[in-house]
Amino acid sequence: MGTMTFGAQADERDAVAILDRSYDAGIDFYDAAEVYPVPPKPEYAGATEEIVGRWMKTKPRDSLIIATKVAGPGHGWITPAVRYGKTSLDRHHITRAIEGSLKRLQTDYVDLYQTHWPDHGAGYDETLYALDGLVSSGKVRILGCSNETSWGLTKSLWTADLQAFARYETIQNNFSLNNRRFEDELAQVCRQEQVSLIPYSPLAGGVLTGKYNDGARPEGARFTNYLNSGERQQAMVRRFVNDQTLESTRRFQEIAEEAGVSVVTLATAWSKQHDFVASTIVGATHVDQLDDILAAADLELKPATLASIDAVTREIRYPMG
Repeated sequence: MGTMTFGAQADERDAVAILDRSYDAGIDFYDAAEVYPVPPKPEYAGATEEIVGRWMKTKPRDSLIIATKVAGPGHGWITPAVRYGKTSLDRHHITRAIEGSLKRLQTDYVDLYQTHWPDHGAGYDETLYALDGLVSSGKVRILGCSNETSWGLTKSLWTADLQAFARYETIQNNFSLNNRRFEDELAQVCRQEQVSLIPYSPLAGGVLTGKYNDGARPEGARFTNYLNSGERQQAMVRRFVNDQTLESTRRFQEIAEEAGVSVVTLATAWSKQHDFVASTIVGATHVDQLDDILAAADLELKPATLASIDAVTREIRYPMG
């Protein structure tokens, strides 16, 4: 379960309701980050971890798999909302980040610790040396990366093997019916190196719900807000909300109807139905959004449905293969 809206779009009361409903449904994996909630703002950074930390006190710690992230450089897309934007994946910043996260989460370890964005300038030996120390000390169980490239993932794994450091076991990248780029080289790296994708944004930033169809701009929605933000945020809107993604969304809604499920259920089920995926990360702002998401937990899409989906991808998005 993703938590990036907690403390902004979802207040603590709604966040706890979402967490409780998810936990009762059998979800045990909860993903946060030191910069959450989004969009990142210095005055809110860390609020998500604080909310999750208070909620964790109501559950047995061993029943939870808690993940969080250390912010690397924003690469121009955002200004990281911690350490005055001077973030790097060196030993100093990683140490500062984990200490802050453990305090806010009110725990002495996290199960999965991820780099939020790569820092190719810091060097993977520096980053992995620091992360390996967290594993050795018991503050972290497993390491992962996010928003990484094929080169970066391969380089990091090579460096870890060469230096006998703990490896990245997971990668958290954007992956959805409207963004299937991971199926190219990154999927092959995961298969060959036994790294698991835990995709985020299986609903393509909410586009696959259909809420942006026919030019709609719902109040309070992420991409509605981004239209009034900086140039990078507006570029992200154009990337996620355009004629191709809206047409493919319309087509996926038709496929979902034929399969007898909502398009949210279809998209969520599809995102986890790959040999390189361990678990998909879903998010919610209100507890009533969870029913369609949770309906995908045990759903396996039929070959005919998958073939229909692939046909849309070939026709509208990009050729497969």
